[in-house]
Amino acid sequence: MKLQHFKMKESGLNRFFGPLEAKIMEILWDGRQQQNELSIKDVQQKLEVDRQVNFNTVMTVMNRLVEKGFLQKRAAGRTSLFQPVQSREDFINNQSRELTHELMEEFGSLAVSHMLDELEEVDPELLEKLEEKINHLKKGK
Repeated sequence: MKLQHFKMKESGLNRFFGPLEAKIMEILWDGRQQQNELSIKDVQQKLEVDRQVNFNTVMTVMNRLVEKGFLQKRAAGRTSLFQPVQSREDFINNQSRELTHELMEEFGSLAVSHMLDELEEVDPELLEKLEEKINHLKKGK
């Protein structure tokens, strides 16, 4: 899935989704960990722990997430069951890869330089992995 919108001033999943979309995706990812598909009614009930949400609103947003390629939908009698196309981890990995690619395409070495500046506050283990990857790339050329 190609990155459509990235909201710099948001955090977490709200960087990629609208607020209701993000909540729905979280609910479905949590359900996926239990190997469950969820109906619109299931999702609506979980959303209503925080505030009341109209069934038709939830249905519309979930169907749009299907159209956008984030959810799968299957009929089970008169009920539609939904599940994410990919895990939360795969989604974050793919979106961060796409974002990095876009930054490199647009800004090249400037983006890399700024990323390296941010490494001052990073875990030493991550620095070690980065060093290994750089050495691997050097050997390949």
